[in-house]
Amino acid sequence: MTELTINLGHLHHNYALIRQQLRSTTKMIAVVKANAYGLGSEKIAKTLVELGADWLAVAYVSEGIALRNAGIDTPIMVFYPQFEHLAQLIDYQLEPVLYSPSIIQEFSRQLNLKQVHDYPVHLKCNTGLNRIGLSPQEIISFFSSKNDSPFCVQTVYSHLGASENKRPCTFTQQQIDRFLTVKTSIEEITSTPPLFHLLNTSGVFNYPELHMDVVRTGIGLYGFANRADWNKNLTPIAELRTRIVQIHSLEKGDNVGYNLGFIAQRRTRIAVLPIGHADGITRQYGKGKGHFFLHGHAVPIVGQVCMDMLMIDVTDVPCQLHDPVVVFNTTHRADALAENAGTIAYELLTGLSPRLSRRYQ
Repeated sequence: MTELTINLGHLHHNYALIRQQLRSTTKMIAVVKANAYGLGSEKIAKTLVELGADWLAVAYVSEGIALRNAGIDTPIMVFYPQFEHLAQLIDYQLEPVLYSPSIIQEFSRQLNLKQVHDYPVHLKCNTGLNRIGLSPQEIISFFSSKNDSPFCVQTVYSHLGASENKRPCTFTQQQIDRFLTVKTSIEEITSTPPLFHLLNTSGVFNYPELHMDVVRTGIGLYGFANRADWNKNLTPIAELRTRIVQIHSLEKGDNVGYNLGFIAQRRTRIAVLPIGHADGITRQYGKGKGHFFLHGHAVPIVGQVCMDMLMIDVTDVPCQLHDPVVVFNTTHRADALAENAGTIAYELLTGLSPRLSRRYQ
């Protein structure tokens, strides 16, 4: 009754569009963390490899292991490796992002135990987001004293906290300036500097002069870029549909769902859909904040979203049992649905439950 369809042709389109923004020498890191933003990492990762992605990127070691077990041998970055998984990371030939002096020390110890040298790693520089990352001085010190290091540094990068903000943005410029200072210092220290990257999807569109050696793109591959003028050329790759399983006719004063979440103000028809917060349509979409589409008409969610079901008001739209209802698609976009509920497409997509049937075309 409920199915999530992923259009790989649209993924091809988005990949090509982003590539077109880049210089021919700029490499691409395709981000497939969080189960490829909820859409199925194995199938999407294999497609991105076929399209020519230079690296895949995941958040945690377990995600990288799953891709290796699926037969993918493309380089895989791990953004947030944890100490207890570093030995596995080496066994599966995953490339860690080293983001603190302590993880540099521990990973060096693990490599020495296994007598491994020149292992590919990436260094994360904290330029102001203050999430994870080495300070600029720690990065520079690393290159000043790494003669006996077991690492082969592939890239040095940072992450902009407001890359979608309209230019000029003082905070973003401060981050850029800090990173460029680090880049210049490293290039002065070593005759064979690593590759450098700063930009995510929004940055690719907003700062074309800073594409550098590599860019990282995640949400853009899936059809979103955080601003309407960039979105217009990208195509969402996912469509979520369900079907009506029951219709109720209510009188004025009748209530719907838990905690009297909706009380009819007139004679009302309510359709029940087999999708709920266990599927990723969370309670924040209830009480009219979320709208789905029935025969092209926007219909609001009424009452609280239940675990396995939710209800929509179909009073003004003729319909019957088993009629299809669009949750989101290329026309009725997931980012618009999310925005109405006070969240973002990232959260909506990554929260889609494994129990939703996924079909690729």
